[in-house]
Amino acid sequence: MYRLLLLATLLAAIAPAQLRIGIVGTDTSHVPAFTSMLNDPAHKDHVPGARVVAAYKGGSKDLPSSWDRVDKYAEEIKSKWGVEIVPDIATLLTKVDAILLESVDGRIHLAQFREIVKGGKPVFIDKPLASTLADAREIARLARENNVKWFSTSSLRYGEGIDSVRRPDMTGVITWGPGPIEPSHHLDLSWYGIHAVEMLYSLMGPGCVEVTRAYTDGADVVTGRWRDGRIGTVRLGRPSSPYGAVVFGPKGVSANVDKAYGGYAPMVREIIKFFRTGTPPVSEEETLELFAFMEAARLSRERGGATVAVR
Repeated sequence: MYRLLLLATLLAAIAPAQLRIGIVGTDTSHVPAFTSMLNDPAHKDHVPGARVVAAYKGGSKDLPSSWDRVDKYAEEIKSKWGVEIVPDIATLLTKVDAILLESVDGRIHLAQFREIVKGGKPVFIDKPLASTLADAREIARLARENNVKWFSTSSLRYGEGIDSVRRPDMTGVITWGPGPIEPSHHLDLSWYGIHAVEMLYSLMGPGCVEVTRAYTDGADVVTGRWRDGRIGTVRLGRPSSPYGAVVFGPKGVSANVDKAYGGYAPMVREIIKFFRTGTPPVSEEETLELFAFMEAARLSRERGGATVAVR
């Protein structure tokens, strides 16, 4: 009996403690989805090792997709999972080990991040990282200044759909997905087109030097030239589109047609791994270039399809 008790004590000592996760912004469906995945051991995609324990509602009164969901999702995670709803970010920081910045409105991410960095805790920032390239760069600067680890990504970067088409000899990539635009407040591709852009960068990596965009009411085609000569293209359909990717190589083509989405679980596993290790799976360099790519695409649209340098 003594040996069994000693063994149990040793195992408890070496087992990683369960991380306490805090949420900022309860106005996206990711909030109940991630919370159930983390807090429910019976969930088919349960990710162990962390639990959402507290949340700050936030919200944006001038964005319908925010104000019509923020209270509903806050109540859902409170009633189903016992998540404590707190009055401000400062209070949240006293109760958690890591932060999911989930606010659907990218405009308020910078202001919320200014408060979050005061806690010195690792942060995952859901899409869109910010509403502008300037805000994205300021978030990165604040993180460096305060020694706060962070990353941002789309769930479309992960899963078998993208991994299945990777080739060591890639000469070019085409990705596609839905591209509805939030017309008033955000860098246009960052609102939903960012998913297909993330897929492109997951396969191509950084290094794009110029972008050209063909825009119509029903679709976008954005083409980038990488400094090593490779070509990467994103096609966005409106109002909707499936996701997919084609990878070109000198000796063949790999394709995943309409099956690129693999759910949230692969991304949530990466988030929890990041919270434990402090090593982001997507670099700051790549994330900021991805935003510079979308900003160049915006300028190309404004200039009638002219080629614009990625800066």
